[in-house]
Amino acid sequence: MSTYTIQDPRKVTTRRLAEMKAKGEKIAMLTAYDYSMARLVDEAGMDVILVGDSAANVMAGFTTTLPMTLDAMIYHASSVVRGTRRALVVCDLPFGTYQGNPSVALASAIRVMKESGAEAVKMEGGEEIIDSVRLILSAGIPVMGHLGLTPQSINKFGTYNVRAKEEAEAARLLADAKLLEEAGCFAVVFEKIPAALAAKATEMLSIPTIGIGAGGACDGQVLVLQDMLGINQGFSPKFLRRYADLASVIENAIGSYIGDVKSCDFPNENEQY
Repeated sequence: MSTYTIQDPRKVTTRRLAEMKAKGEKIAMLTAYDYSMARLVDEAGMDVILVGDSAANVMAGFTTTLPMTLDAMIYHASSVVRGTRRALVVCDLPFGTYQGNPSVALASAIRVMKESGAEAVKMEGGEEIIDSVRLILSAGIPVMGHLGLTPQSINKFGTYNVRAKEEAEAARLLADAKLLEEAGCFAVVFEKIPAALAAKATEMLSIPTIGIGAGGACDGQVLVLQDMLGINQGFSPKFLRRYADLASVIENAIGSYIGDVKSCDFPNENEQY
């Protein structure tokens, strides 16, 4: 049973998120990539479920998000949608499906919406992708922005260190955030940027901001589900709070099962026909 009581049972929409920012109600967001976990996350009272291209890391074992394909994202998103009733489902557009060509970007976003049932897409970048953002928005598809550390550009940055610490990059981030808002994005994620900068951007913008390693002043927070549940033990950044140690729970359960099979304790007389 969830320890959180849902305050508003309404289906979460982009408009509802705007209401939450206006009222000062924080937005809770987590990733999910499959039906079973999405159902649990949704029933616990999550506001937004992100079908992240981080599936490349936590589901497929890649070291970056770059190998994720549009077909794979649609597969994961459709699985999550089937397990979700209340939360807003946002799907990442993966690397190579929107950069540099607005027509390709629109086709990618349309496929996600039609084939997965997701309710919005998320895109990394600011001015360099703004034409793609505008074209997708013109088709009536909600877009969530993503600034700061943008994992799809890891080969450009060469590091996962904190972004926008220098004055010039911080100014660029604020300008990009404003550009995304003016284009019509309904929210923007700030990843791994100084807390003071995120606070300044949050105050500046009328749309909700979602932080991951960006401090507590953002309108909401997002974490990767497998990280916060302690399933993924190999990732321990400063911003990550682990709410469980499911790796140990799962390993112990599997070990007990193996022992019971080997000792002929499973199945017993009550577990057979």
